[in-house]
Amino acid sequence: MSIEIIIVLLSLVAMLTALIMDKMRPGMILFSVVVIFLCTGILTPKEMLEGFSNKGMITVAMLFLVSEGVRQSGALTQLIKKLLPQEKTSVFKAQVRMLPSIAFISAFLNNTPVVVIFAPIIKRWASYVKLPATYFLIPLSYVTILGGICTLIGTSTNLVVHSMILDAGMKGFSMFELGKVGIFIALAGIIYLFLFSKKLLPANRPETTNEEDSDSSLHLVEAVIGPRFPGINKRVREFDFKRHYGAEIKELRRSGRTYTDLNEVSFREGDTLVVLTDDSFIQTWGESSVFLMLANGKEYEPAGKKKRWFTLFLLLFMIVGATVGELPGIEQYLPEGIKLDMFFFVSITTVIMAWSKIFPPQKYTKYISWDILITIACAFAISKAMENSGVADLLAGYIISLSHDYGPYVLLAVLFIITNIFTELITNNAAAALAFPIALSLSTQLGVNPMPFFVVICMAASASFSTPIGYQTNLIVQGIGNYKFTDFVRIGLPLNIITFLISVFLIPLIWPFKIDLNTL
Repeated sequence: MSIEIIIVLLSLVAMLTALIMDKMRPGMILFSVVVIFLCTGILTPKEMLEGFSNKGMITVAMLFLVSEGVRQSGALTQLIKKLLPQEKTSVFKAQVRMLPSIAFISAFLNNTPVVVIFAPIIKRWASYVKLPATYFLIPLSYVTILGGICTLIGTSTNLVVHSMILDAGMKGFSMFELGKVGIFIALAGIIYLFLFSKKLLPANRPETTNEEDSDSSLHLVEAVIGPRFPGINKRVREFDFKRHYGAEIKELRRSGRTYTDLNEVSFREGDTLVVLTDDSFIQTWGESSVFLMLANGKEYEPAGKKKRWFTLFLLLFMIVGATVGELPGIEQYLPEGIKLDMFFFVSITTVIMAWSKIFPPQKYTKYISWDILITIACAFAISKAMENSGVADLLAGYIISLSHDYGPYVLLAVLFIITNIFTELITNNAAAALAFPIALSLSTQLGVNPMPFFVVICMAASASFSTPIGYQTNLIVQGIGNYKFTDFVRIGLPLNIITFLISVFLIPLIWPFKIDLNTL
């Protein structure tokens, strides 16, 4: 075993440990590992920086802005209001009405803004129709994940794997190619939620905080702490929240527990704060990255009907344009150097949204999740380091040796399990980055088509159902629904198993292991 392999293996173990222990933001953890590889000569400066100029990463950044434009247009707010029944109804009927539509929306928009907008509205609606909000919030998060796996742009993980495939010199995914298996997983997952969510999820946990009548201008607001909150890891009593934000903390919710005695409690990212404040709090901090979500009982629509329709037109233009651009024979009618792919159309859409002020162009940087982008960029570098050092070949060879008598089908299942465990403990993009070079080496050593392994990475890395920490949307609904960690395990683990079974069975049928030179 060479010194490079030892360095990479030790660095990966340290990285996984730091991610699981949440020592710092994932982007900085991965960047630290990349710097180690640079200092030891495993990566060249060019290889280290290639991820930052990758087309897939830039596409993800612009999709954040497109999603923000749709959010600020008010289109999603109007849609969810129409989906929610205003008369007395059952949990099943309400879920049937809203969950499929939300999954469809999430196939084309970033999942986080969808949940940020829908979660508080659904919670208020549930209180109005006297149904437990806990029956809807975890299913909300899950269907956004299920919808996201069906398209190339539904989740950043799909774009990351797609870009890695292109970097490896092979043909990537088309817009709806992943939907060949994703739609079956989504349908099965939604049906599962219809049938079992009411049985597996807890009834509504009581709210301990009430509105104060002494000042009618004040009302309760729920705020989920984001990564840029300056008081993270500080005790509540040591951080003057009222001076910073003009609001009084009434309670703090974390992992299904509610804290009202806050003297010894420390702030953590993902905590839900219930604060007493006035309307200015939402207006001031609703578009910041200090808080992941702000919710109260008042509705705020930042745009008129014309802007909403124009925004939806731009979104449709982007999706249809990228789909048509992939059709056979289109390239021959285009000038040299022009490619009508998702990057092309999302660039145009972003610029139009900025100049038409659908999102505030002066503040565009705050709508981009820089930690996710840095994580993605570093993921490319780590993947390259695993190839350069021989770690990918070593791990692939070890996996093959354990199951050489069973063929590629068993290896596909093993790769799914490994990737899925990673994504439940760390971030989905980091999980995909670790799994990709192993998948590439597995297919090379076996002499089979690598595409089934690439697709299974996409499915496994997105299937973050069993823990609240695996996906940001799970973290958001955990606080607002006051869920416990075990709530996610109880309802999410069967969904992980469903995703695993469908993936392992269908993927080899759709993308055969036999090498087709036309697909490479």
